[in-house]
Amino acid sequence: MNLPRRRFPHLSAGAAALPAVSRIAQGQAYPSRPVRVIVGFAPGGTADITARLIGQWLSERLGQPVVVESRPGAGTNIATEAVVRAPADGYTLLTVGTAQAINATLYNKLNFHFIRDITPVAGLIRFPNVIVVNPSVPAKTVPELIAYAKASPGKISMASAGIGSGPHVAGELFKMMTGVDMVHVPYRGGGPALTDLLGGQVQVMFGTVPASIEYIRAGRLRALAVTTATRADALPDIPTVGEFLPGYEASFWYGVGVPKNTSAEIVEKLNTEINAALADPKIKARLAEWGATALPGSPADFGKLNRHAEIQRWQHWPAARAARVVCAVSR
Repeated sequence: MNLPRRRFPHLSAGAAALPAVSRIAQGQAYPSRPVRVIVGFAPGGTADITARLIGQWLSERLGQPVVVESRPGAGTNIATEAVVRAPADGYTLLTVGTAQAINATLYNKLNFHFIRDITPVAGLIRFPNVIVVNPSVPAKTVPELIAYAKASPGKISMASAGIGSGPHVAGELFKMMTGVDMVHVPYRGGGPALTDLLGGQVQVMFGTVPASIEYIRAGRLRALAVTTATRADALPDIPTVGEFLPGYEASFWYGVGVPKNTSAEIVEKLNTEINAALADPKIKARLAEWGATALPGSPADFGKLNRHAEIQRWQHWPAARAARVVCAVSR
């Protein structure tokens, strides 16, 4: 069949527009089936409870189930790689946190490149950690903990959510600044670490406030100090570590990422809904109860945080360098 030549430009223009139309249609139709949120730690920690809180909101707003799936191990590297290898269709999300920023400087060889292979979607929360001890530990203040640890070198176990995790590097910084010798015991997440701390199998942990606070309020754990530069609103009577160790400060965060090449329309849709969740009074109140603050913003804002500011921070942080030594020895 012969087509008039003057119709060719219209056909070419239409063909060129098809990919853009397809992407827009994909964004509008998304999601049409359940969405997974991959967490790099075992259930029960701050990453898990935050993912479940936001997942419930997204499920209600998007009209599809949002399933939180734990992939613990290797300081979140197993979870990150699983998302990197997943289709870039918006149906596999990653809980991104400080651990991924630390790992970008901690490991020399990984099967992925975090900055290149994960697209930032939105920030979720920023939160302090808190030094918590089992009630059997006689120390009730930071100076008493230092004295107790120095009197028993190598006999106090310090739990963490894994090598290179926030609790690990916060503890390493404390050890470096005080000269105490505590044995690091890494777990596959903050939940299992807290379970053993409650049971007395380990004695101290630089745990996250959101995961620890109910145990503190119930008297099952004793809080000695928070790791941020200022006191936490949720624990106003608990001092900062810096009040006893000038210059000590450590804060942590979580957000959401997706595989690279995920369409901009899907990223924007997820970002809009997550920011709406963070602005919701009920969720803001829940975060306040946990001692956390919302971390809203655009995908670009979150990208600046996890791709640049935080990676550069941990690359030069003394505690992260100490964690690198631990990591090298453990491999």
